[in-house]
Amino acid sequence: MTSSKIAPRPQSLASFRDLTLRFINELRIAGLRISISESMDALRAVAAIGVEREMFREALATCLVKEEEDRLVFDETFARFFSGPDTRHRGKHQEKGGERGEKQQAKAYGAEGRPQEQPQQQRRSDQQQPQKFLQQLHQQEPAPWSPALDASEEESKKGPHPAEDEAGFKTKLAKQKALLKKPFKMFDARDVDATKELVEQLARQFRSRLSRRYKRRKRGRLDFRRTIRASIPHGGVPVDVRFRGRRPGKPDLLALCDLSGSVALVSDFLLALLAPATEYFRRVRMFAYVDRLCEVSFEHGHVVPHAELDLYARSDFGKVLQNFWSEQGDQVLTPHTVVLILGDARNNRRPPRPDLLARMRAQAKKLIWLNPEPRERWNTGDSVIGLYAQVCNLVLPCGNLRELLTALKQAL
Repeated sequence: MTSSKIAPRPQSLASFRDLTLRFINELRIAGLRISISESMDALRAVAAIGVEREMFREALATCLVKEEEDRLVFDETFARFFSGPDTRHRGKHQEKGGERGEKQQAKAYGAEGRPQEQPQQQRRSDQQQPQKFLQQLHQQEPAPWSPALDASEEESKKGPHPAEDEAGFKTKLAKQKALLKKPFKMFDARDVDATKELVEQLARQFRSRLSRRYKRRKRGRLDFRRTIRASIPHGGVPVDVRFRGRRPGKPDLLALCDLSGSVALVSDFLLALLAPATEYFRRVRMFAYVDRLCEVSFEHGHVVPHAELDLYARSDFGKVLQNFWSEQGDQVLTPHTVVLILGDARNNRRPPRPDLLARMRAQAKKLIWLNPEPRERWNTGDSVIGLYAQVCNLVLPCGNLRELLTALKQAL
């Protein structure tokens, strides 16, 4: 059989493959470890399982999610990736194209191809199954996905090789690992730009870690009401037994971040990690300081002060503590408050006022200090971290992104 009589590969099949592979890459960027064999299993599973959205999602999750804590990251990435405008009109167009492709296939695999009949039949089967999957997918009411489908079809014409895709992923992963270990004091403008996506991944991991505290237990007392409700789709058969476990109460969070000099970059990263996880605290108050206290929020990737703050003033944490007790104090602190302070504790040889910090510790649940300076520089020059450490529950280093995330996990 000559090559001219072999039917071309259906465009819908290439789009389906590339769309799924790009979703898998999004999961890798979000922190999930997925091998090439697992990616191939996922492609086979979604082609066989059907087009109903829930079944499609669960088929992907079964093949790609290995740890329970990764399921939340998977669900968030799935919802973000497979969301878009209604694509019913485009689906009809592709359906017609798919029918023409099937007719061309039937013509190409006629009597002349009899010497290779069995391999060609297998090839047709492999092509038609994902193609029919896409045709049915675009006929769903409503069509809940296809992010930038037009762009995906253009990219599918190029057809990147899986080996190249894997090599690019490994290169990106190596760069991210290097950024995790790189000291903050060595960062330049290019590193800050390259770290934005990495910080978003770390924020999702940190949020997922906090969410596990409030998940329903798989053991404990039987929750009869929820078990009966879950049995309704199964005809009243209690297939999914639900349990009632103790869930911890949400604490309050008070964060004080130093915005002076090089410490400002670390404060930006800290607030970027905390902002997506605020729902797991009952109340969150964020403050920045140099020589006075200013309430801030983290919006659209930037720290937004709610009042004037002189970033070029000389650091004075003793004055900040006085400012806190005169303006906030008892209104903010409760026995359920976790106080998180980030700073280098360099006070320009001004009164450090550890007594006011001890008063804060006495009224809060716990107080943790995060210091971005290397340990060998603690208590040198105008550093008074030793005085503050005496009244803190924990003093943790956070000189790079890995240490910062570790410190947050240990503190909260």
